[in-house]
Amino acid sequence: AEIWKAAQRLTTRAVKFGTVAPELVAYAVQDEHYKDLPARIMAISDAFNRELHDLADAGCPVIQIEDPQLHLLAARPVPNKDITLDFMLKVFNNTVKGLREKTEVWCHTCWGNPSQQRMFAQVQSYKPALEVLNQIDADLITFEMKSSNAMDVEAVCRQITGKKIAIGVIDHHTLQVETPEEVADLLRQTLKYVSPERLAVCTDCGMGREGMSRRHAFYKTVALVRGTNIVRKEFGIPEAECLAADPRYSFIRAS
Repeated sequence: AEIWKAAQRLTTRAVKFGTVAPELVAYAVQDEHYKDLPARIMAISDAFNRELHDLADAGCPVIQIEDPQLHLLAARPVPNKDITLDFMLKVFNNTVKGLREKTEVWCHTCWGNPSQQRMFAQVQSYKPALEVLNQIDADLITFEMKSSNAMDVEAVCRQITGKKIAIGVIDHHTLQVETPEEVADLLRQTLKYVSPERLAVCTDCGMGREGMSRRHAFYKTVALVRGTNIVRKEFGIPEAECLAADPRYSFIRAS
């Protein structure tokens, strides 16, 4: 909670807090106490839940659990008979238990980008995991979509119900900055299958993984806002402020 408070003091805008899923911590630590991996994961999940309640009580408006292994497990099962999709669903819901009474809970999913590289030789599909993802106790789920050319956008929009959907419109693997028109086109495609009220916009994943400069990430984010504003205008929705694209703040003056 103290980390979030420090960040929130630096801005007048709401700050979302993101944390990795407990199973990722469980995979990384040396265990000299618990007898097996499932017990270790659940113990960390319990500890996370207590800390996240402290965070919600401090006023954090959105808590995001990042990369629960549900979609990855569906694509690449682990050699442990106890680590199943049902178990991972239980872990996620235990981690966020009671939080939605206090704040908004988001679930981030992606396919990874170590040093801006793909983790899989083939583009992966969310389809095997959508049924179980629809059962998580969250207000919103994010999906990596730009890097796959929106391969699963229809399936995601049709199978994820009762939650908001955030579609990734910026590829986190490539340095090429998307144009606002590219972003708008992907959003228009998505809006064929989901209402504007249920749609949020995001990048495919974070971009701070060694292979991308801050400048690239900045301009990609500007493209996200500008492209979303194109579609907002088409729907009669107020546009989001984008100071980086405001000519009043440009060093280059038109003659």
